[in-house]
Amino acid sequence: MGALGGRGSLLRSWPGVVCAALLLAGCAAIPSSGEVRKVGDGQHADVDAQVRVFPSAPHKGESASDIVNGFMEATTSGEADFETAKKYLSKELAGHWDPTAKITVLTGTTQPREEPGASRKDYVMVDLAGKKTAVVDAKHAYRPDEGNFDTSFHLVKENNEWRIDSLEDGLVISDLDFNRIYHLVNMYYFAALGPDAHRSGNADKTLVADPVYLRKQSDSLLSTVSALLSGPTNWLAPVVETAAPEGARLYDKAPDHGVTLDDSQHLKVRLDAPAQRFAGERCVKLAAQLFTTVQGQAAPKVDAVDIAASDGRTVCSLPKEQTLAFSTQNLVGSSDHQYYIGAQPHRLLEVPSDGASTTGTPVAGPFGGAKADLESVAVRRDEQMAAGVKNDGRQLVTAGLDADSQLSEPVLTSKVKDGLSAPSWDGLDYLWVADRDPSAPRLVALRDGGGQPIPVSVSGLTGRVEALRVASDGVRIALLVRQPDGLGKLQLGRIERGGTQAHPTFAVTNLRTLTPAADGVSSVSWAGPSRLVALDSESEGVQQIKYISTDGSPKLAFEGISQASVVAASEDASRALLASYNQSVYRLPPDSTGKRVEPKGDNPVYPG
Repeated sequence: MGALGGRGSLLRSWPGVVCAALLLAGCAAIPSSGEVRKVGDGQHADVDAQVRVFPSAPHKGESASDIVNGFMEATTSGEADFETAKKYLSKELAGHWDPTAKITVLTGTTQPREEPGASRKDYVMVDLAGKKTAVVDAKHAYRPDEGNFDTSFHLVKENNEWRIDSLEDGLVISDLDFNRIYHLVNMYYFAALGPDAHRSGNADKTLVADPVYLRKQSDSLLSTVSALLSGPTNWLAPVVETAAPEGARLYDKAPDHGVTLDDSQHLKVRLDAPAQRFAGERCVKLAAQLFTTVQGQAAPKVDAVDIAASDGRTVCSLPKEQTLAFSTQNLVGSSDHQYYIGAQPHRLLEVPSDGASTTGTPVAGPFGGAKADLESVAVRRDEQMAAGVKNDGRQLVTAGLDADSQLSEPVLTSKVKDGLSAPSWDGLDYLWVADRDPSAPRLVALRDGGGQPIPVSVSGLTGRVEALRVASDGVRIALLVRQPDGLGKLQLGRIERGGTQAHPTFAVTNLRTLTPAADGVSSVSWAGPSRLVALDSESEGVQQIKYISTDGSPKLAFEGISQASVVAASEDASRALLASYNQSVYRLPPDSTGKRVEPKGDNPVYPG
């Protein structure tokens, strides 16, 4: 019997174990006037860290169902090598069963049952059925996958004891056990920007977050570095690159398995490869990938990354101060201000994002004038230019945010009223916008916010793009797609960039749906390296602001917000969330009471 109970339930529900859909600390409700006050406390206890399961080996005389239960319990223990779990398998199966092939996550608890009529003295069939919620593949990528699940365990007598001799590779565990055992980690790879790689500044050093789920272990650095070296997930791989040599792996012959963090906070990674395979700039870029990936996992923080070859010789070293060239903020921008459109007149107002003031003032230039007549707006990430859709929703114009700037001629015109979506800037100064003309819907990009619109193909699209937000990295785009039933589906697409510098091409591919079919999303914004914030109406009609991971894993929600019309966030996760309701804009910091911004207005945005 294990330390936390017997085998009465195959997939146990742990009281006190929190699931992935934790309510975000510091939740807030939006009133029609006055302050926004937080609901609930500021932090949740990390109950998971206190729960540890010790596996137990099979007992003599156990039934076939007990063996299956014991095996499943052992797979949810803290053992990284699954040695105890393998003791429930026949000798032959234990030699080739691969627990890392995939993880099937089931909802709630379920019980194994011996299959009627399939039992003899020498073998037994035990069935397991339940409801799937997700599958995690061998690259650690999470994918929502709802539906029925069933599998069978074939057991035989081995030394007069039941042992499992046939089952699929991988693990089957409950959602509660999954959230207890695994945690989300962002791997970082370089954006494949095609002809735009050297377009501006450090664009060729743009890192993209790739969220994966890794097993919680005492040596989390080892599993994190190993996962990074194995390369990006299948979904992201076509639009990113890694500096790691092909087939690179850790020097496992060393006692530390090739990964150490010394007292000076130097992360040392030794590869099982000669130095010439990753010398020079390639080594430095790999060190930047490692630094950015590990920085969020190590405690205390890493101060430098050293990479060594198989002979132990250090090939390159990247100190913390030199990682700024690879910072994810290079294309995000500083977000010095928050912006919104005033109620009357419809002009662009700015508020310092440091929270020092809650008073909006008109921006310099024509967008801040009384005749701006704006319906929606996007501020370029350097905060030097903006693009806006005029109040009839048909014309897209641009202007600099300085006193000497002039309003451009329309850079894009729709044939129908309210045809144009709110625009969005990537980090390479391309402006993206959707034309919602029912007779000719299209998605276009405009280099530097002007010139000939570049058509963007969207493969696998059903419905019409209602709104969009492109990530600063230029290789991911969030689309709010209006379905025939009227609901808004949130989808994430890869942006594949090609062509030449003179004639760039764009294609959005492999759309990934991030919200259940019954939910309706009405507003979306990027809110960090691998998450979005969305205004989501669930099937029960309850409207909430939710944070959604780019892999579609369980959402984090604000409580009590039920009447917001627009939400906005920055990819710099330290910045406050913005929301509008009843012609008022509210700033909702994660660590203090929210405030209403004056004067009245709507459509809050961060640069981007």
